[in-house]
Amino acid sequence: MIQLIGVHKWFGNFHALKNIHVTVRKGECVVICGPSGSGKSTLIRCINRLEKHQQGKIIIDGIELTKDLKRKSKIRSEVGMVFQSFNLFPHLTILENLTFAPIWVRKTPRAEAEKIAMHYLERVHIPEQADKYPGQLSGGQQQRVAIARCLCMNPKIMLFDEPTSALDPEMIKEVLDVMIELATEGITMICVTHEMGFAKTVASRIIFMDKGEIVEENNPSEFFNNPQWDRTQLFLQQILSTKIRE
Repeated sequence: MIQLIGVHKWFGNFHALKNIHVTVRKGECVVICGPSGSGKSTLIRCINRLEKHQQGKIIIDGIELTKDLKRKSKIRSEVGMVFQSFNLFPHLTILENLTFAPIWVRKTPRAEAEKIAMHYLERVHIPEQADKYPGQLSGGQQQRVAIARCLCMNPKIMLFDEPTSALDPEMIKEVLDVMIELATEGITMICVTHEMGFAKTVASRIIFMDKGEIVEENNPSEFFNNPQWDRTQLFLQQILSTKIRE
């Protein structure tokens, strides 16, 4: 579903991504972790063409990402992305937030779009919030709405950019539970996250990045129990000890 072949990305003189090679097969859940500034978010933003890579190839479901606007629109229609911030329209109800893109982008009739929206609100366990506005919901509920909004477009791929980092600790579990359900249902996912419990539970593979490079890539068992590089070991020691203190 996703191939990155020798991908490089610069911001001015800053080399943000260095010779990235990643393959994600259909139905896989790949977790990307690493310290701040390691290039994790830049990588998935390049997959959705929110950032442009300058060298190498990115191929999504057989279509290479280029400057061709039609190709970019085609790929974006197949790739859903959930950000740290919820990015909901505050002046629209939850139902209106979910039906906006299907009605205006996919030209779905309103009645059908609302039926689909209610289905996905039920899937993320908040159908009773349909007529409320985003400001009336908790952070965890708003993030579940953001996930449902992506699902309404029937994406082939879901990208998550630290979706729990802006949430209070007690709200994190409700969002992770929804993501776990999606992963077990076979949706192709790439998740940038520091939630190592989630990674252990559902990841097909874990990629550890540092300074714009992939340092290590392995299955969860080997990644946590037998990390191959000192930098990976140090990261795991630091993040796991932080979780214990919390």
